[in-house]
Amino acid sequence: MNEMKKTPTDNTIALRKGDFQNLAEALDYAAGGVTGINFYSGKGDLAAAVPYAQLRSMALSLARRLLGLGLPKGGRIALIADTNADFVRFFFACQYAGLVPVPLPAAVHLGGRQAYVDNLRKLVHASGAQAAMSSSSFFPFLSEAVAGLDLNHVGEPGYFDALPETDLPLQIPGSEDVAYLQYTSGSTRFPRGVVITQKVVMANLAGIIRHGLSVRPGDRCTSWLPFYHDMGLVGFLIAPMASQLSTDYLSTRDFAMRPRLWPALISKNRGTISYSPSFGYALCARRIRPTEIDQYDLSSWRIAGTGAEPIRPDILEQFARLLAPAGFTSRAFVASYGMAECTLAISFAPLDQGITIDRIDAEALTEEGIAVAVDGTARCGQAKELVFCGPALPGHEIEIRDDQGRALPERHCGVLHVRGPSVMTGYLGNPEATREVLSPEGWLNTGDLAYLADNQVVITGRVKDMIIINGRNIWPQDLEFLAEQMPGIRARDAAAFSISGSGDEETVVLVVQCRQLDETEREQLVEVLRGRVREEFGIDCRVELVPPHTLPQTSSGKISRTIARTDFLRRNQDLSQSPMKCAGENRT
Repeated sequence: MNEMKKTPTDNTIALRKGDFQNLAEALDYAAGGVTGINFYSGKGDLAAAVPYAQLRSMALSLARRLLGLGLPKGGRIALIADTNADFVRFFFACQYAGLVPVPLPAAVHLGGRQAYVDNLRKLVHASGAQAAMSSSSFFPFLSEAVAGLDLNHVGEPGYFDALPETDLPLQIPGSEDVAYLQYTSGSTRFPRGVVITQKVVMANLAGIIRHGLSVRPGDRCTSWLPFYHDMGLVGFLIAPMASQLSTDYLSTRDFAMRPRLWPALISKNRGTISYSPSFGYALCARRIRPTEIDQYDLSSWRIAGTGAEPIRPDILEQFARLLAPAGFTSRAFVASYGMAECTLAISFAPLDQGITIDRIDAEALTEEGIAVAVDGTARCGQAKELVFCGPALPGHEIEIRDDQGRALPERHCGVLHVRGPSVMTGYLGNPEATREVLSPEGWLNTGDLAYLADNQVVITGRVKDMIIINGRNIWPQDLEFLAEQMPGIRARDAAAFSISGSGDEETVVLVVQCRQLDETEREQLVEVLRGRVREEFGIDCRVELVPPHTLPQTSSGKISRTIARTDFLRRNQDLSQSPMKCAGENRT
């Protein structure tokens, strides 16, 4: 088995940069070259090598089998997005068969089997999938999750491969047809399926390939990001394929267990482009011993991207210092910003400049919403360091707006809105949620707090709800719902949010209004709630019990998590020595 090591410079066809009508056409193009995808085991050994030409052939054969299922054009197939060639084959077979793939999580977190099965069931049901596929390792979970649901066909890859090929014509999608359905990660009780059309994904691919990464002949990608996340799916499966780049994959689980495989694989295959949230760089730096650094040669790594959660410059600096003897340069770091609702990318910082910091007056930002630049003499407690995430992709507009929807000038903090060809058409089957974030004029309310400086995006926090732990999104409503199921806890008795501590990760906090006065009973409630959160979500959680009528409410009677978080920090001022970041939604 040979790795796909040749580069686009070996091709006889020109390098194109995402200018296709649909994903099927993009794979047709990629199949004319010599590049492809490689999958590596947890020991760093090559497990499968698939040239794009072979991928196209396999996808076409499978598409003719899927056409025999009798599903309508646009019918949805749920795919457990395991990091293997079968998922990729099924994803592209759907493109040729006119079906819509729905990538679903392939990770059993510490919450355990039942929490994962319950989540799968909700996602499959919400997606309206009529068929579902999983690798053998996840099929027991899938089969249990879909029991009793109205699915026509559920099986492992071999089940679908055993179907006869039909002579029915392929159903190549048009530009307005749906390309795939992207579920926002980590949601259990309130799943939202982002509808991405062929036209929309092509627009984002063009922005990524041409401008964000400036893909060049000879580039090679390396990724451990999961295919069910927008950064893993778009950034490191679809975009490399559409630009003739080979990609080397580690599964997310193998990376988490052996993070040193990531730089080892980049070193081995001379990778040039790889991305990670901040926690991935931190995990890697913790596991690499200084005596091992001479094993790596990272001089080829020209783009070390980061996003998907608040960017931590201190973590990146530590990583760069550690691996500088291996040829890694901090100039390779590229900050970016985006979200699934905009396919993937919204902005990229300039290449070859590393992370650029905006050092501002923390009090002015908090009290006045203005980012006032300060010099290096300001005390740490007075200054806040934020990261420039670059200008919007060409063809996209960004506005920072206040609570009244009015556009704000530079360095004034407000809610970031974006408009452009990469914005989703809406959430599947959820017009109310769509109207909340997408205006008739095409402006997407990202829900993020930000300001513009020198035309670059600077994210200051997340305006509303989403909690991010190790790049994973958790809806606070889900945590609050768990609390409300406990005896004596009523609706709107709980508020969930995250706070930043001195470590590498944010901490989840659950504040619960409690009427119980007995101290033993209160301690037991805290332990039960922490255990249920750990079981359901695989995370640790700080639980604080407060008297009734403590949690602040909005004028409409909803709990204000932002004020609840501020009140919590006021009651617990010793939790951090630096300004805290707000909780908010996943961004890439």
